[in-house]
Amino acid sequence: MIKPEDGQGAVVAERKAARTKPPRMYQVVLLNDDFTPMEFVVMVLQEYFRLDLEAATLIMLKIHHEGRAVCGVFSKDVAATKVELVLAAARRSGHPLQCIMEAA
Repeated sequence: MIKPEDGQGAVVAERKAARTKPPRMYQVVLLNDDFTPMEFVVMVLQEYFRLDLEAATLIMLKIHHEGRAVCGVFSKDVAATKVELVLAAARRSGHPLQCIMEAA
């Protein structure tokens, strides 16, 4: 006689832990040009990247002196949206400011 407790005839399914990778992150980069006013760049950094005046000014100076600076690191969709918002604001204001995203 087979007892139910002895495991005969029972099926045991092993559960594998699903391993998902965190989403790839992208950095949003502003590029220097000789025409966009520094005040506009600071305003963009404050409005679209939620930086305070001091942090925005430091990043603007880095862009000015080094030719580029990272404004933030985001998921792909958020980074792409920020790039489009910055480019649209620059075009509306008549500035040639360039904003790109790169894999972090």
